[in-house]
Amino acid sequence: MAKGMKIEEVNSLINDECVDVFKNIVECFPQVAKAICTQRPFRSAEHMADVAGKYLDQLPTEGKEEVLKLHPDLAGRLADEGKLTSESTKEQKSAGLDKLSAQEKIKMNQLNTSYREKFGFPFVICARENKVEAILQGLEARLKNTRDNELGTGINEVKKICRLRIDDLVTS
Repeated sequence: MAKGMKIEEVNSLINDECVDVFKNIVECFPQVAKAICTQRPFRSAEHMADVAGKYLDQLPTEGKEEVLKLHPDLAGRLADEGKLTSESTKEQKSAGLDKLSAQEKIKMNQLNTSYREKFGFPFVICARENKVEAILQGLEARLKNTRDNELGTGINEVKKICRLRIDDLVTS
């Protein structure tokens, strides 16, 4: 993926190039890039992230569920097998999820399973804005929420992740 593009460069890409560069600003959901690349020109990386956020907010419930279901469990099987996207690998490492103690790993797996069983999609939190302890506390606290509340909270976390991923690719 390109890094440090100026917004003028983003705006001058042909549509297919734009989609290719930004295809994983939302985990494994290139539809966001397809939608927002047609909304150029962007004034800034922040403007681009706002457009992506509005797209996510306007998805029907099923679309929001699909977006959440594409996210991997934190410190889960895919991480153990080295099968995360490069972005997710970096994000989970930044939170310390690659260095869990045996006890933290057991607790994380149990909470992830409980969350997925209750809500039908994985727990999503912006790992780059959190560390292990906060993530475990967030999982426990959010398990008490309603499904509708978690759908909204999860999408808001996706928007934070998206914003940071755009910031990784576009210089201000």
